[in-house]
Amino acid sequence: MKNQISELKRHLLTGTSHMLPFIVAGGVLLALSVMLNGKGAQPEGVFLTGIWDMGIAGFTLFIPVLGGYIAYSIADRPALAPGMIGAYLANQVNAGFLGAIIVGFLAGYVVLTLKKIPLSTRLRALSTYFILPIGGTFIVSGLVIWVIGGPIAYAMANMNEWLQGMAGASKAVLGVILGGMTAFDMGGPINKVATLFAQTQVFENPQLMGGVGVAICVPPLGMFLATLMSPKRYSAEEREAGKAAGIMGCIGITEGAIPFAAQDPLRVIPSIVAGAIVGNVTAFMFNVANHAPWGGLIVLPVVDGRIYYIAATAAGALTTAIIVNILKKPIAERDETETQEKQDSLELDFN
Repeated sequence: MKNQISELKRHLLTGTSHMLPFIVAGGVLLALSVMLNGKGAQPEGVFLTGIWDMGIAGFTLFIPVLGGYIAYSIADRPALAPGMIGAYLANQVNAGFLGAIIVGFLAGYVVLTLKKIPLSTRLRALSTYFILPIGGTFIVSGLVIWVIGGPIAYAMANMNEWLQGMAGASKAVLGVILGGMTAFDMGGPINKVATLFAQTQVFENPQLMGGVGVAICVPPLGMFLATLMSPKRYSAEEREAGKAAGIMGCIGITEGAIPFAAQDPLRVIPSIVAGAIVGNVTAFMFNVANHAPWGGLIVLPVVDGRIYYIAATAAGALTTAIIVNILKKPIAERDETETQEKQDSLELDFN
């Protein structure tokens, strides 16, 4: 069991390491366009729109890259196309990065299973570039389109209706719901339902966007703060990702936390959800109003109650950083544990 978990971690790490340059490049360019625009929203004009489009391209590509390289780690080159195409289609049905991870593993093991089918020598020569990629892509993509897509769309519609029904709930309850949803999948379908709910009411009820604007930036800012507070718990690559996450958090791009969540979801996702809830509820309690359909510190010029907005953001980010650093072991200890587990496994196999 320990060996299997270690293998799953290795496949996930392969995907996240190849994904990281795309999300950092895309996120920083996207942040730069919003920052130069200065309005806390999608920019206008040829130059800034071009930078925005570059960032969107990075964010569009990181999903198939994540799924593709998880599959590649499991079943080598024949699994790249099924993993990438399947993850791309999963993103089209709003499954987000969590959907890409699931599809990546699915594609890898589907192709691995197809490899076990006995073939003649002539067909085996064609399998790597023809039979396995086509067969794997058809199976995985078919599952995404005909099996996964419908239920996801149905669930999102129901979730949106449920949120509409919660509009009259108490500030604390609504703050917990919106904060948790905004942080949970960092730009995925659940995040989009929560943020769109607040954005569509930004003129009638800007207090909703006041809380959600904080929850949007808490995950990346919290992970940035975590890498500063306890660098020994993070690799050099993660610390660099933390710097990029700090920039993205200030500009209101939740996806800055995805590299951390994809690599260690069981520790990171609960931590960022807790921090976003604290930030969202704090902003609601102090009646912070955000008049822009965006989040982060970039919207401060159009925020009523700026001090409380900053305080709520700081409280949420600090909550995330403390929790995730409590849950994570220092890298040196993790390496020792993994080495010991491998030694124990080898001894068991030998006996």
